[in-house]
Amino acid sequence: MKLHTISLNNLKRRKAKMAFLTIGLMVGIATIVTLVTLTRSMSHDIERKMDEFGANILITPRSSGLSMSYGGISLGGVTFDQREIREADLAKIKTIQNHQNVSAIAPKVLGGVSIANHEVLLVGVNFESELKMKQWWKIFGDTPTAPNDLLLGSDAAKVLNVGGGDSVAIKGETFRVAGVIDQTGSQDDALVFASLSRAQKILGKEGKITLAEVAALCSGCPIGDMVNQIAEILPDAKVAAIQQVVEGRLKALDQFKHFTYVMAGVVVFIGSLIVFVTMMGSVNERTLEIGVFRAIGFRKSHIMRIILLEAALVSLLAGILGYAAGMGGAKLALPFMAEGAKVTLVWDGWVAGGSIGLAVVLGLLASIYPALHASRMDPTEALRAL
Repeated sequence: MKLHTISLNNLKRRKAKMAFLTIGLMVGIATIVTLVTLTRSMSHDIERKMDEFGANILITPRSSGLSMSYGGISLGGVTFDQREIREADLAKIKTIQNHQNVSAIAPKVLGGVSIANHEVLLVGVNFESELKMKQWWKIFGDTPTAPNDLLLGSDAAKVLNVGGGDSVAIKGETFRVAGVIDQTGSQDDALVFASLSRAQKILGKEGKITLAEVAALCSGCPIGDMVNQIAEILPDAKVAAIQQVVEGRLKALDQFKHFTYVMAGVVVFIGSLIVFVTMMGSVNERTLEIGVFRAIGFRKSHIMRIILLEAALVSLLAGILGYAAGMGGAKLALPFMAEGAKVTLVWDGWVAGGSIGLAVVLGLLASIYPALHASRMDPTEALRAL
């Protein structure tokens, strides 16, 4: 009779105990898979949002200022030596060492204009870059496509009493309101957005920009180095990183990862304990059987191989079922853990292989002592039970 046949027959005879062992180990593996998959999926979602949403580096003109006060009373300040940024200089950003981390550059030119006897702030933008950065904008109407199309903030549309499809005049030129941005709760609500080239012409700032926003932050991007690199190629500009919110989310995710590691350690310990107790009980129940094997010439190594093969088969089944159950649990929990409907579950072959491998290794390690204990049984003592 072959050793693997003996192991399989033992598993068939002790179905209830082996089922308990399989379920106990499967729950542990499923818990680890669920936590790891949730962490990876949330990390992937945050990286995607950081790559696509919002500006993380702000470029403004460099200037010198002097605040004035007398007798403890502030008299305001004076700005002098203010430099301007040329639009053409922004192309240099694509030449920095970490240019591959730059996903979008959004130049802006700002200036006050009068529309229908109301003073408003006109912002010239590259609509393609601006809409890529501000994907949270909800536009009622059309997206600007023509050079004379405007996009109005909700408050600006109320003040001017216009909506999508209406026309307005700015310095004698007629513009069409393509759409209105839904309330955002930010300064965008009071702004009038026009194409960058048209706004530059209206404001008399051809080829110049007021500021530029750069979307360049991802979890592995060296933001500090990128700020220094951009500052070197744009000496007349002040470059600053805006990353407090993103760093807060990354810190929260790191804390969740630490929690995952702690939980994984606890689950590994409990799973090992279940395997050890179950296999030890199985060995004690089979004292007579093992004594017979030893009496008919089975070596200690044969007894150990029988016990370890049983543990390996059960652990392999528990690993496969645990991975499937863990991915199912992660799929159900992900919508409650992450923000937005675009969060996708990350399927990773390494997680599948690692979970199954962990189950097998865990089962074998926890079964070594029971296997040694079984192999060291004295056949004469075992056969006395006959």
